[in-house]
Amino acid sequence: MAHDIKRVVLAYSGGLDTSVILKWLQTTYGCEVVTFTADLGQGEELEPARKKAELLGIKPEHIFIEDVREEFVSEYVFPMFRANALYEGLYLLGTSIARPLISKKQIEIARKVGADAVAHGATGKGNDQVRFELSYYALEPEIKVIAPWREWDLTSRTKLLEFAESHQIPIARDKRGEAPFSVDANLLHSSSEGKVLENPAEEAPEYVYQRTISPEAAPDKATYITVGFEKGDAVSVDGLSLSPAALLTRLNELGKENGIGRLDLVENRFVGMKSRGVYETPGGTILLQAHRGIESITLDRGAAHLKDDLMPRYAELVYYGFWFSPEREMLQALIDKSQEFVTGEVRLKLYKGNVEVVGRSSPYSLYNQDLVTFEEGAVAYDHRDAAGFIKLNALRLRTLANRTRRIGV
Repeated sequence: MAHDIKRVVLAYSGGLDTSVILKWLQTTYGCEVVTFTADLGQGEELEPARKKAELLGIKPEHIFIEDVREEFVSEYVFPMFRANALYEGLYLLGTSIARPLISKKQIEIARKVGADAVAHGATGKGNDQVRFELSYYALEPEIKVIAPWREWDLTSRTKLLEFAESHQIPIARDKRGEAPFSVDANLLHSSSEGKVLENPAEEAPEYVYQRTISPEAAPDKATYITVGFEKGDAVSVDGLSLSPAALLTRLNELGKENGIGRLDLVENRFVGMKSRGVYETPGGTILLQAHRGIESITLDRGAAHLKDDLMPRYAELVYYGFWFSPEREMLQALIDKSQEFVTGEVRLKLYKGNVEVVGRSSPYSLYNQDLVTFEEGAVAYDHRDAAGFIKLNALRLRTLANRTRRIGV
């Protein structure tokens, strides 16, 4: 089988694992390796990945590094936030939503360079292997997929280091020791899992948190901000128009300063096990509250409740890796239709880990003060109409009660 692969596009970070994978692909499959490194806003310098790939024998024209931050936020994060998506009611899906974009770019590069395979560094126990591969196959049905963690015998960090040393793969001194936990990061969030976090009964150490200060250390004075929306997407902060990536970056800064966006979660992985993760989504946490705030005055009750009914299904599709599925696209069309009049401004109060909506306004607001006021003078609502409304809604309940009385139950 190995000789069938001639050229493979590898999702490459430049770290120990993917550098070992790169060399392993060369030695095991005897194939040419093309690397793709995405700048998703993870906060790391990416040029070292280029230099390391060159050092490992990759041709300069086969090293792809791309800044995809704007595309990530505008085409993946924002559509997901239009749905108010939360997996299992809490998780803002920061890792999940990045995988389809990486996969799409790998497939595009594979077509460009004539590769017959793609590869990723996800383990055989996690969700990411599913997300990558479902996306690959949805975009290129006949592509070959190599998942080294399901094939090789490098099952420990010691073996990885031994392989690296035997193949002259440079290892930074601070990477030789056992990492206390693993981290995945992008512009939306950072996630930490494993090692010191594996016992869900133990509180996560403070050093785990990288994107937020603790709520206790946040300022004693509240921060007020205003987020502007157009058709369901955030477009400004405090009156300043920003690109999608710049806007999320600004919300991240505000969230970090106020200790917002921490989540310690035990979740159900798609592959069947429970796992504990510590997530930090400062800007996303603010954005979710702001979006729900503007929807509260612009969405009709029926539309809003239908969205809430569908949201868990949408979130599950994203978490499981079905971004490119017809059902996710169908739900997206419905959600996007609901956002036609979700335009306006939301004022928020940020204080010691909390986000509160304290004001909202829209040129398309459905809020009518004349209807809801307790003062006299409302002409659009006749209190006497409520009697018939209540009796009609109570009809089936009265019928059931009469039956119960009749049969003596």
